[in-house]
Amino acid sequence: MFGGQGVEGASAAAHALSLPAEAYGNDPRLEVMWAMKAYNHAEVYFNLISSVDPKFLKLTKVDDQIYSSFRETFKELDVKQLKEEDLKSDEAKERWRPFCNQFEGIVEDFNYGTLLRLDCEKDYSEENTIFATRVQFFAVEIARNREGYNNAAFKRSKS
Repeated sequence: MFGGQGVEGASAAAHALSLPAEAYGNDPRLEVMWAMKAYNHAEVYFNLISSVDPKFLKLTKVDDQIYSSFRETFKELDVKQLKEEDLKSDEAKERWRPFCNQFEGIVEDFNYGTLLRLDCEKDYSEENTIFATRVQFFAVEIARNREGYNNAAFKRSKS
């Protein structure tokens, strides 16, 4: 995982990722570590929804709070098939910012970068993946789980 660096390399990487961003500048090695961590998170999550019925998953201690606030703020958002502008347009960012910030101190690493699938019926791929904050990921995936959209991944793995 860390280029053959073993436990010590992984430990050093974990420590490096815990330091404040100001400590780095534009270190490309850090970007690679963040990308690897985000990819590993995506892979673990996809394996989880492929092996356990998603409607039974609890992603955080505050799933109910995230879900109710998300659906109150984003009633019309189609979580089954997101578009990049649902998260990245100027208008979307203005709506997402206060939503995300309300979870500061509640959801660990709430603004940590995470990979999110655009179309929940497809796997992670370059075309189907967008970079989102951790709380955006939780909001969308909790909604997909509760609303039955992630059942496709679970059913596909069982056939």
